[in-house]
Amino acid sequence: MKFKTFVTSPSLENKAFLALMIAASLAFVWILLPFSGAVFWGAVIAIVFMPIYVWLLRKWKQRRTLAALATLFLVVLMVVLPMTLLTGMLVKEGAALYQRVQSGQTNFVRYFEQVVAVLPSGLHDLLKHFGLTDVSELQARITEAIGRGSQMIATYVYSMGQNALDLIVGFFVMLYLAFFLLRDGAALTRRIRAAVPLAPAHRQHLAVKFITVIRATVKGNILVAATQGTLGGLAFWFFGIQGALLWAVLMGFLSLLPAIGAGLIWLPVALYFLVTGAIWQGVTLIIYGVFVIGLVDNVLRPILVGKDIQMPDYLVLISTLGGMAVFGISGFVIGPVIAAMFMAVWDLFATAREEALATPEPREGDTPAGPATPEA
Repeated sequence: MKFKTFVTSPSLENKAFLALMIAASLAFVWILLPFSGAVFWGAVIAIVFMPIYVWLLRKWKQRRTLAALATLFLVVLMVVLPMTLLTGMLVKEGAALYQRVQSGQTNFVRYFEQVVAVLPSGLHDLLKHFGLTDVSELQARITEAIGRGSQMIATYVYSMGQNALDLIVGFFVMLYLAFFLLRDGAALTRRIRAAVPLAPAHRQHLAVKFITVIRATVKGNILVAATQGTLGGLAFWFFGIQGALLWAVLMGFLSLLPAIGAGLIWLPVALYFLVTGAIWQGVTLIIYGVFVIGLVDNVLRPILVGKDIQMPDYLVLISTLGGMAVFGISGFVIGPVIAAMFMAVWDLFATAREEALATPEPREGDTPAGPATPEA
C-alpha cells in the first residue's frame, strides 16, 4: 500500500479515533479514582431513588430541579442521618465493650472454659490435640487479637481524623452527583445507550438488568440486614447480653451473606446457653433465630433480591463474598451486579448461537424461491 493511500484511508482515521476515545476514557477514569467510592454511591443513590424522583416530577408538573432537591432531602433524612446516629452509638458501644474486656468484666476465656468443661471427652480430646484447651495460650491469643483490633480501630479513627476533609469532600461529591444524575439521568442514559455498539435489543436487556440488580441488591440486602439486625439485637437485649447494639450491627452486617449471615452471631450464644445450663434461654434463642431471624432471610431475600436478579442463592453468596473481598463494603452491590451481567451476557450469546444453529445456511447453488410461473 502506498504511503499516501495509507495516511488518507478511512480505516486509519477510524483506528485513530478509536484509540483516542479509549485513551480519553481511561484518563477520565484515572482522574475519578480518588473519588471512586463517592461516584459509585452517588450513582447507586440515583438509581435506587429514581422512582421517587419520577413520582415527584409528575406531582410537581415536570419541575426537575425541585423534584431532584426534594429526593435528595429524603435521602439525607432516610439514609444519611440514621447512619450517622448509628455510627456514633456503635463507636460508643464498641469502646464500652473494649473497656469491659480490658478490665476483665467480660472474659471470653472464662466463657470458653465453661463450654469446654461440659463437652464430651472425645470432643475435648480433639480440641486438646489442636491446642485449644490451653487456657494460658488462649488468653495470650485473645489478648493479642484484642490488641491488634484496638490498634486497627485506633489507626482507622486517626486516619479518619486526618482525612476528615477528604471524607467531607467525598460526601458532598456523592450528593452533588446524585442530584444531577436524578435530574438529568434520563437524557444521560439515552446518550450512553446510543453510544454503546450493541444491538438495540441487547442494549435494552443489559440496561434493564443492570438497573434491576442494583435496586434489588441495595434495597433488598439493606432491608434484610436492618430487619435481622434489629430482631437479633432485641433478642440479645431481652436475654441481658451486654453490647446488644454492637452484636445487632454485626448480625446486620453478616446478614449480607445469604443463608449463613446472622447465625454466625446468635448460634454460638445459644449453644453457650445450652452447655452452661441455661436451657430455656438456649432453646428459646435457637427457636427464635431459626423461625424469626432466619425466616426474614428465607422469605424477604428471595422476594426482594433473588426474584428480581434471578440468581441462585449460592451465586449471590459467592459474588457477595468475592465483591467485598475485592471492593470492600461496596462489594455487596458490585459483586452481584458483575455476576448478573456475566449471566446476562452469556445468556444473550447462547440464545443468539442457538438461533443461528437452528437456521439452516443456504447451500451453494441454491436460489431463493420465487413466485411460481405458469408453463407455456
